[in-house]
Amino acid sequence: MSEKGIIFDIKELTVHDGPGPRITVFVKGCPLRCRWCHNPEGLTAKPQLLWKENLCVHCGRCFVPCGHEECRPYGRCLHACERGALSIAGEEMTAAQLAGRLRGYEDMLKMMGGGITFSGGEPLMQPEFVYECAELLGGFHLAIQTCGYASPEVYRRIVGRMDYVLQDIKLADPEAHRAWTGVDNAPILENIRWLKESGRQFVFRVPLIPGITDTPENLTAIAGIAGEHRVELMPYNTMAGAKYAMVGMKYTLGSEPNRAMDYTRFFENAVML
Repeated sequence: MSEKGIIFDIKELTVHDGPGPRITVFVKGCPLRCRWCHNPEGLTAKPQLLWKENLCVHCGRCFVPCGHEECRPYGRCLHACERGALSIAGEEMTAAQLAGRLRGYEDMLKMMGGGITFSGGEPLMQPEFVYECAELLGGFHLAIQTCGYASPEVYRRIVGRMDYVLQDIKLADPEAHRAWTGVDNAPILENIRWLKESGRQFVFRVPLIPGITDTPENLTAIAGIAGEHRVELMPYNTMAGAKYAMVGMKYTLGSEPNRAMDYTRFFENAVML
């Protein structure tokens, strides 16, 4: 029987998720709680209700009891709003179903020299689902974007099945990492050490969060970890907080990026995205 998983988006022809144009699959669930996360709908593992207040006219029709089975878990009728204010983040499917859908892009991706990237959330939160998808997608160039927070066994098994790895490094200091992401970075650093010796093709990714990850101290420490390996620097997304209200969360960061600093000077081999 095919493994079941939950995804919350499939984006077509992304250009910063690996070599060439990609189809990026966003897998639901993440073990980190980064204060700057720009995909809050990917944090929890289960499907959840999204409410777009800007589309809502507060008519109350969605609260009228309905007989739709799919609406029952949320206590709202998902079909009542003509303006599209309600939707669900998270679709359950089997690995075979997802692979079948992705096969529809095969000719286009091969012609353009692209592939498929698993992102999230955190793909390693659903390792058996992702692994089976990869097995069913033989012939595609496969990539994974990961925070690296997983057991060595899970990390090595899934990463070993990929052609390319986009490995995040957010904070080098363990205390700072725990304070801003909610977890210790020791498992991440252990997996990074293995990745550097694995022979896999990979790139490090550093999100530049003002006053948190973009400090000279943190970037210098990350440069020491990265060494001569390629680093992609990801500018702060000023729209990161826009989706938080939709999932009943509050965004607590709001700083503007430090546009005056040349971040690439800290690294031997870095580019700004």
